[in-house]
Amino acid sequence: MKWHNWSGRTALAFVTLAVAFGLRGAEITPAAAPETKSAVAAENPIARGAHPLQPGPNDGRIALVVAKMLEQTHYSHHALDDEYSAKFFDRYLESLDPQHLHFTQADIKEFDHYRDQLDDLTITRKYAGDASPAFEIFNRFQLRLEQRVAFAEGLLKTEKFQFDTEERMVVNRHEAPYPADLDEAKQLWGQRLHFEYLQEKLAKHGAKAAKKDAGFTATISITDPDTGQPVVKRIEKKPAEPLTEVKKKSEAEEIVDTLARRYARNAKFFKEWDNDDVMQVYLTALAHIYDPHSDYFNKSQADNFAIGMNLALFGIGAELYSDDGYCTIRKLVAGGPADKSKKIKEKDRIVAVAQGDAAPVDAVELSLNKVVQMIRGPKGTEVRLTVQPADGYASDRRVVSLIRDEIKLEDQEVKAKVIEVPNAAGNPQRLGVIDLPSFYAPMGGRGAAVNGRTAGHFTSVDVARLLKKFEQEKVEGVILDLRRNGGGSLEEAVKLTGLFIAEGPVVQVRRSDNTLFQDDDPDPSVVYDGPLIVLTSRFSASASEILAGALQDYGRALIVGDQSTHGKGTVQQVNDLGPYVRPATPSATNDPGQLKVTMSKFYRASGASTQLKGVLPDIVLPSVFNYSKDIGEAALDNPLEWDTIKSAKFEKLNRVGPFLSELLQHSNERLATNQDYLYVREDIEQFRKNQADKTISLNEKQRLKEKEEADARQKARDKERLARKDAETKIYELALKQVDLPGLPLPVQKTNALLAKATAVFRPTAGTGTNSASITPPATAAGAKFDEDDDEEKPAAVDAALEEAERILGDYISLLSRKNVATTRPE
Repeated sequence: MKWHNWSGRTALAFVTLAVAFGLRGAEITPAAAPETKSAVAAENPIARGAHPLQPGPNDGRIALVVAKMLEQTHYSHHALDDEYSAKFFDRYLESLDPQHLHFTQADIKEFDHYRDQLDDLTITRKYAGDASPAFEIFNRFQLRLEQRVAFAEGLLKTEKFQFDTEERMVVNRHEAPYPADLDEAKQLWGQRLHFEYLQEKLAKHGAKAAKKDAGFTATISITDPDTGQPVVKRIEKKPAEPLTEVKKKSEAEEIVDTLARRYARNAKFFKEWDNDDVMQVYLTALAHIYDPHSDYFNKSQADNFAIGMNLALFGIGAELYSDDGYCTIRKLVAGGPADKSKKIKEKDRIVAVAQGDAAPVDAVELSLNKVVQMIRGPKGTEVRLTVQPADGYASDRRVVSLIRDEIKLEDQEVKAKVIEVPNAAGNPQRLGVIDLPSFYAPMGGRGAAVNGRTAGHFTSVDVARLLKKFEQEKVEGVILDLRRNGGGSLEEAVKLTGLFIAEGPVVQVRRSDNTLFQDDDPDPSVVYDGPLIVLTSRFSASASEILAGALQDYGRALIVGDQSTHGKGTVQQVNDLGPYVRPATPSATNDPGQLKVTMSKFYRASGASTQLKGVLPDIVLPSVFNYSKDIGEAALDNPLEWDTIKSAKFEKLNRVGPFLSELLQHSNERLATNQDYLYVREDIEQFRKNQADKTISLNEKQRLKEKEEADARQKARDKERLARKDAETKIYELALKQVDLPGLPLPVQKTNALLAKATAVFRPTAGTGTNSASITPPATAAGAKFDEDDDEEKPAAVDAALEEAERILGDYISLLSRKNVATTRPE
């Protein structure tokens, strides 16, 4: 399985690893330290009766095959030598204890003899390596975790938690030293427990405030399409009353119960690990020293990968990952339940999960797989997520109810809108915006034939239809929005590029054996030849970087957005390990899993790699993401380097260069006074301050003051935005199913959030007769906040980057017109 469609080509075939291993190194027996181990076990009576995990009969063989496969087929072809052994050792420790809270420096010193031995232990002259270091280190981690849990349980029973000092805690200890000994570790454990207690206390403070607005009354006015008369209905929502009176626990008792369950659950989770779980972490650490996109999957992880994507998509349309003990949203899938809710965004943290009306289950410090299992469920069932916003406080936690659903193709497919704005002369001007969340195609690249036609959707075909519709509607310029696009089919990215240029090279690919080939657009026809902007962000990755880079190389499009795209310029292939692992015994039938290996690298037509640096825009817009150290390929461990190869031969169009300095000047002048970008700059300064500080206050009054100040800032912004005069803009949203209908749909109505609660509009459904209609809350479609638990008036959501891109496009059209350059597709 591979993520990119290779236009019929097959990726580099694996060598027959069982034969071609070229096994090296003498067999090495790991040095034992029985006295030290006994002394460590005596530190805590909890561990004395424990049965430490041991390698399974096939684990050494699996480790050997993974190591040799990485050596021989990874793009870098780097041997597992002493240098990589040291990285392997450090990476495994980090995988188990990323916050440096559990292992002591004495533990690290004891294991340090493995630092330059893991290479020789993993690859031996036999057909099996030695995986025992993985288990020795894991067993020590489990001991330290049990000690931490026992310490926390004791503290929860005796401590009177007060938050009136000036103490601050380092939030991310990833780069901090390990504690020197158990005494120092306990100081860190106690501080962390106080932080967790305060988080829960602040969350309860926020929940109490939210209950004040738990109900609302709204008048819904709809219009009957046959009579034209309004039909008015009144809807009331009141807070639910408890059916029976129960004795409530105090706030302190509730928090202690929550934290005690959390710690006990975490200890229980690791006690249930088997050798497959340990090997999953150990061999993933090995794969990640080669690059961040190579991964080992044991049987369980391989099954999850096959369901959708790595750390994956399960019923709500969200890609999840674990960050500092929290299940965190990496990406929302367009059209999924989470995306449609408008209440969840990237980097938000899921702190609890509830099924329907059941009580929520705490998800902090719970394994990612366990959280995923709770979120996953049958289609049509309800899951309630307690979410802490990425840019908010613990008191900002909210419960979001989602109905699990399939992620339908029509929700993921490209969408568009026509925006009508006054030009410099005051005359209406139509601009087209194409929102493309991914490069999609039927599996295998070709749809099955149905009634003589190819079934399935292709990105390039769908975008071509929209571009032709834009031409019919007299659209003068186009914005291709790739800000949420994480990649997809390479073949579709090449074809889509071909809609805007005549034939020529789009991307060059260098494989692990140094063979080089290029993917060309072979079609000399051009679907759209007018003014074009590509809007990008730090989340634009892989195939979207190929398209943006090609259009920039040709000088065909103006690239606008964050200071760079993501920088993911590599290609992976997933391969089963079963054929290469000889069972240790006839009864050893465990599935050895899969290895995802980086095998190729992308280069632009100009010869520059998209890896690491991504695509740099022609016009950079201010953004908090420009300053984040946690986003992009460079934020990952061991990324492959950026480099260049020889440029392909292609004809540059030079549509952007002559106008760039003037476009940049006009944009900078606007941004200097644009109120929304003044807000962005305020956010940037606050973000940089927080990122540089790296600590958080453990003073309750200070935290509440920070929250009040943030709320006041937001309310002031909302008030200013509500007072603005409505822009003279019409927006026509255009789905693919509407492309073949004459004209455009009704424009999205502009209204504030209170009116959105009280108004809905009947619109006839195409092809079903005048009596069939659907109710659409117009303000919701326009982006206004519609939160039935909040009666405060809220302004419509502002997409400052898109609005500035529209202004830049208007300038671009004007400059092209003055230069007598054609702005429409030639006949």
